[in-house]
Amino acid sequence: MSSLMINLFLAGFAYVIIIYFVAMMTKNSLKKGKDGRDDGDGGIEDKNPPQIDLPPGVIWPVDSPKNKPEPVDC
Repeated sequence: MSSLMINLFLAGFAYVIIIYFVAMMTKNSLKKGKDGRDDGDGGIEDKNPPQIDLPPGVIWPVDSPKNKPEPVDC
């Protein structure tokens, strides 16, 4: 038997062993009572937008005054 055939056999055997262990670990993690309702990010859900400290003179567009200033002629 040539060394190529021995290497192919050993590589195939290692592949089967690795796939077996991955399948067993996956099956065990699925059985631990996870019902699929967890979104996975954890923590407390907060729907409020972040409060960003803007530099002086900068305002958000939603906080802008309703009347638009007239353009200045130079």
